[in-house]
Amino acid sequence: MSDNKIGMGHGAGGEVMSNLIAETILNNITKKSVNNGISLDALDDGATIPIGDYEIVITTDGHTINPLFFPGGDIGKISAAGTINDVSVMGAKPLAITNAMIIREGFPIEDLEKIIKSMDETCREVDVAIVTGDTKVMEYDKIDEIVIVTTGIGIAKKGEVIKDSSLNIGDKIIVTGTLGDHGMSLMSFREGIDFETDLQSDVAPVWNMIQEAVEMKAITAMKDPTRGGFANAINEMAQKSGVGVLLDQEKIPIKEEVHAASEMLGIDPFEVANEGKVVMGVKSDLADEVLEIIKKSEYGSDAAIIGEVIEGNHVLIETPVGGQRILESPIADPVPRVC
Repeated sequence: MSDNKIGMGHGAGGEVMSNLIAETILNNITKKSVNNGISLDALDDGATIPIGDYEIVITTDGHTINPLFFPGGDIGKISAAGTINDVSVMGAKPLAITNAMIIREGFPIEDLEKIIKSMDETCREVDVAIVTGDTKVMEYDKIDEIVIVTTGIGIAKKGEVIKDSSLNIGDKIIVTGTLGDHGMSLMSFREGIDFETDLQSDVAPVWNMIQEAVEMKAITAMKDPTRGGFANAINEMAQKSGVGVLLDQEKIPIKEEVHAASEMLGIDPFEVANEGKVVMGVKSDLADEVLEIIKKSEYGSDAAIIGEVIEGNHVLIETPVGGQRILESPIADPVPRVC
């Protein structure tokens, strides 16, 4: 793909997409914030609109996943969960989403009904309403099945929004579960790779898992590691915060099936999307308590403290043999169309 054309990498997270956003999109938008809230320039998981004693948190997301139905979920579940999670990781209670669908002519109504029911079930899990939407239909050869665009709205007390740029030296790094599940399950499903234990997507709404830790003001920075995976999320958090991070490779939870699929396909599990996990910086003296809270939740049984924030400007991983290596941001997520 030439430099002046959009390629698949431009939508896959990582450096390629970041460069497109910075050089082409942000440079051509003038008004990027309301009432001095968190703006588009912050490139956080959402933006905020301060109103009185509260801040409205708003985010929007497009979904073009292939296939539409996959082990552990479907485009409806991922559309709802992904948007709810972007609001949640900013420390806001998710309240509502909107739902716009662009549907291909000839799309089975039975499948559309399954998708809508899946969205509804996911929203009800965290008491979120679907409040408005839009439906468009395009000619059979003009669009690939269905595209869903959702906007999420949440609320937080003024000054209590959690940014992804607020890591402090000494913070502990927690991941709320095994990494690489979503991207590797989709890639394995596409390639027809079979395992004795079925590998499924981790797609799920995370608010119930992190709410108590948010309310106890233990979390300093937070992100859900979707496109570009854990590697992109932790590097973005560190770079924005102006700090380094030291991780212990042996403490990072990854399923054996994900390891196996990664080796077969030549893909780094740190670089593929997760859709039901959170990466967070937590105050050191509260890290054990936060970990215990998360581990007791429905989706947090594999949560772990995997490292800490240090001085410097790199994300480093201590290897099992005692050395260190730099964990860099990926160029793009190696598994296309996963969300």
